[in-house]
Amino acid sequence: MAAPSDNQNTRSDLPHLLCDDERAKFGPFITTLADAARDITLKHFDTAVDVDVKPDHPSGYDPVTIADRGAEQAIRALLDKHYPDHGIRGEEFGVKAGRDAFAWVLDPIDGTRAFISALPVWGTLIAQTRNNRPVLGLMDQPVTGERFIGFGDEAWLYKGGQQQRRLSVRPCEMLALATLCTTDPNLFNDKERPAFEALRKKTRLQRYGLDCYAYAALARGGIDVVVESGLQDYDIAALIPIVEGAGGTVTNWSGGPAWHGGQVLATGDARVHDEVLEILAAAAA
Repeated sequence: MAAPSDNQNTRSDLPHLLCDDERAKFGPFITTLADAARDITLKHFDTAVDVDVKPDHPSGYDPVTIADRGAEQAIRALLDKHYPDHGIRGEEFGVKAGRDAFAWVLDPIDGTRAFISALPVWGTLIAQTRNNRPVLGLMDQPVTGERFIGFGDEAWLYKGGQQQRRLSVRPCEMLALATLCTTDPNLFNDKERPAFEALRKKTRLQRYGLDCYAYAALARGGIDVVVESGLQDYDIAALIPIVEGAGGTVTNWSGGPAWHGGQVLATGDARVHDEVLEILAAAAA
């Protein structure tokens, strides 16, 4: 359950944020959704699970398993029961139209390639949006027992069901001191690849293959920059309130909103964000 906030209930200075009453309602509920997904994913992790391949993915290999489908079904069942007027968009079962300003964006296993490789860097992503803007996000890593919850102005790490600490990005005064992450350097197209290479060469350390876990590492102060391309909304929506709640920044490569995916940049220090945007500008869509 997300920690109570010290902010005022109205939050009139940032009206897009959830008020305290909404946090008290939806914070515990999003953890219930994650618990339901966790029961499914842990049962199948590190087993001889069957893998299907989705057709027509740009990478040529987009795996999906019974764990992906089962976890999303479990989340959807709870949403339909408790908030039937809320819309839903999930990676595996598409869109359910809603009649409310609130909706939910789901990626039951972000990092299925890691999941089927028995690597604990995948996660369940659950976002609540209001008028399409993410206002509450959760990333759950059941194998390590870590759960990251963010509201846009605060973010928290839980482990083993217990609150550990409030998340905070680390300072990084220049790109030359930064640690850079991306899921795969080969995900960038011919226009984007030179920009990524220029960025890579300007950073001190690079780490690859972490999927959503990279954004959680940024929010906890472990790394400084995550740059990706070709994302869907369900790949990033839940991570935005976590990174922003820890004091970081998430935009597209032009500096605009990243809610809908595409080219995404996340940084811990605003000084580095501006430096990276300059490098990526030529390749921004």
